[in-house]
Amino acid sequence: MACMKLGSKTDAFQRQGQAWFCTTGLPSDIVVEVGEMSFHLHKFPLLSRSGVMERLIADASEGEEGCIIKLSDVPGGAKTFELVAKFCYGVKLELTAANVVQLRCAAEHLEMTEEHGEGNLISQTEIFLNQVVLRNWKDSLKALQSCEDVLPYAEELQFPKNFIESLAAKACTDPNLFGWPVMEHGGPMQSPGGSVLWNGISTGARPKNSSSDWWYEDASTLSLPLYKRLISAMESRGLKQEIIAGSLNFYAKRYIPGLNRRQGSSESGNRLAPVGSGISLSEEDQKLLIEEIDHLLPMQKGLVPTKFLFGLLKTAKILRANPSSISNLEKRIGMQLDQATLEDLLMPNFSYSMETLYDVDCVKRILDHFLVMDQVVGGASPGSVDDAQLMGSPSLTPITMVAKLIDGYLAEVAPDVNLKLPKFQSLAAAVPEYARPLDDGLYRAIDIYLKSHPWLAESDREQLCRLMDCQKLSLEACTHAAQNERLPLRIIVQVLFFEQLQLRTSIAGCLLVSDNLDGSRQLRSGLMGPNDGGWTTAVRENQVLKVGMDNMRTRVSELEKECSNMRQEIEKLGRVKGSSTWGSVSKKFGFKIKSQMCSAQEGSVSKQNNRSVQSEKSKDQHSGKHKKILSSDE
Repeated sequence: MACMKLGSKTDAFQRQGQAWFCTTGLPSDIVVEVGEMSFHLHKFPLLSRSGVMERLIADASEGEEGCIIKLSDVPGGAKTFELVAKFCYGVKLELTAANVVQLRCAAEHLEMTEEHGEGNLISQTEIFLNQVVLRNWKDSLKALQSCEDVLPYAEELQFPKNFIESLAAKACTDPNLFGWPVMEHGGPMQSPGGSVLWNGISTGARPKNSSSDWWYEDASTLSLPLYKRLISAMESRGLKQEIIAGSLNFYAKRYIPGLNRRQGSSESGNRLAPVGSGISLSEEDQKLLIEEIDHLLPMQKGLVPTKFLFGLLKTAKILRANPSSISNLEKRIGMQLDQATLEDLLMPNFSYSMETLYDVDCVKRILDHFLVMDQVVGGASPGSVDDAQLMGSPSLTPITMVAKLIDGYLAEVAPDVNLKLPKFQSLAAAVPEYARPLDDGLYRAIDIYLKSHPWLAESDREQLCRLMDCQKLSLEACTHAAQNERLPLRIIVQVLFFEQLQLRTSIAGCLLVSDNLDGSRQLRSGLMGPNDGGWTTAVRENQVLKVGMDNMRTRVSELEKECSNMRQEIEKLGRVKGSSTWGSVSKKFGFKIKSQMCSAQEGSVSKQNNRSVQSEKSKDQHSGKHKKILSSDE
């Protein structure tokens, strides 16, 4: 830190308890009381440097103990007046960034101008401020911090404004252009060519370039009011929003302990991580800090990590922050909900009612904000996203990622017995239908909810299961649902029906592929030589397809048997009477299907049998035509 020494005499002051004495050989003729400290001094050195002391000494009456003057409002108190008194006596005085502001304010208060002595304290401190402090980042920061002790006097002289403007100008300028903060943070000086100097000798090494976050840690040492003014000055100078948001992130983590509890490994390895700062604020100050950060943080997506925003939101709820700040934090999270994790969403319920274990209402509001933003920015729609693309790329669009996240959240909160059905349905139904390529995650959440709420009525179960689309369940999910006793019978029948359709479609596709392989095999057999490996590959592929087809046929047969057994059970229950029992039940379940689809005989699909039947019919027709020709010839 830069400093400047004033005066040339040795220190002639001695302290005894709460009193200072000047040991010049002459008895003191004036006592100056500053707070609880008494200074036994001489009149002439004081009045020759200070206009205020000159008037006070002239107005003071001589008492038994000599002239006594009380100074209760000296900026900086007794500690600063001690330095002022030493300066008046010509004692060496070291000016630093930590004491120059208090000395300048005290000199202004005591009227220590050039009229009362050449090279007085005002001019000396002004020179040091302008030529040393304001040109140096560290000294400007230290001087700004010292303004806290004499803030009213410093504001009159506009010191905080000048220091903040100096700091903002340095932070907004590329640090690699002028050598700072490389010289201050890195230490070594640079040669004109840019290499590092050691004792004036070029080492050939190049200093490391400074990143844009070099000032974060220094700025976090400021009090909140001064830090706010510094950030505002940087914004007015056009500093990038990403850099400002990073500083706010760092400042908040320094003073709010809860934000560092779930800090990720990538963030904990940051060289600027404020670990072990030892700084703690009261709950009221933390709440005020969160509200101020909400005001300073730009409303823009992706400026700060989503985990950081969730940490602010959780802490704001615990500390009962302003409702508007909580709402703004929910909106910020909603803007980038696709970047969140399931752990982030699992926020405990801090309300007085404690209706549910987790704050489901908050997640619902965050989801609503995301859906609004997704529509504004022209998010995915049913016609703009291809189903095949969604199936192949589960993280194709943000809305798809959010749908998967919400389904996982529903599965986590479903075991809560206090979670009411309308609240669960509302959150599940808020996700657009096109956002879910598959409904397996939603089915899992519904199944967990049904298992944890066995007292639900049959109508409530059916209403809950209508949230999912049976046609969007995978074969594994259909197999599980077909055997799930917790599902309503209507849903099980629909699942079986659509599972059969999926299997029949798959078999038809396999048969089509098999036909194509047969045709291509015949074509290749006439062109390939005996040593060509194409035939072996085709045979292997055909064998694999046949095995898959056999497995599918077996599964279709099993499902048809289950369907037939279910039909018999329904008939036994007596719900529907008459010969058209199954047709009526199928109409009641909301789809049309022939009773023959449940027949095991007609349910088996065999391409080869169809071919043989067609060939026999063609032979009969051909023989008939041949007989007619012979009879006509006769």
